[in-house]
Amino acid sequence: MGNRYGLEIRAAAGPDAPGLAELLGEAGIAVGAADLAARLDALQGSSGTALVAVEWGPPSGLIVLAPIRTLEASRALGLITTLVVAAESRRRGIGRVLLKAAARAARQAGCERLALSVGPGQDDLLAFCAAAGFTDEGQILTRPLLKRGSAET
Repeated sequence: MGNRYGLEIRAAAGPDAPGLAELLGEAGIAVGAADLAARLDALQGSSGTALVAVEWGPPSGLIVLAPIRTLEASRALGLITTLVVAAESRRRGIGRVLLKAAARAARQAGCERLALSVGPGQDDLLAFCAAAGFTDEGQILTRPLLKRGSAET
């Protein structure tokens, strides 16, 4: 996708999975490399985009984008489901470059806006998002789907 001052931004692929699993583990997201490789394949097979930032050695950052259609808007929303930069690579513009690349991918997918979910305890990500122009527009609530035949609580 691009190269800036030795930083390469490109589509994440199966061979990136071991390094990305370590990067995600550093962010508190535990996933095995084999499972992550399968998830990357499934994501890209469903119109999603996963972009990796690589300087030298293991990946320095990752952003994952999924176009979402709703009835409220005429065009899709680009939902950023993951944005992670390695601790030793922060405050060097990698997050902004990843965000710019994801915005370009979102526009190409027909999206008119970006959204990013920030979880509890992610104060650094929240501060980054505010500095990057994101505004607080409410909450995203989740609940697990119960297996068929389970009693709802």
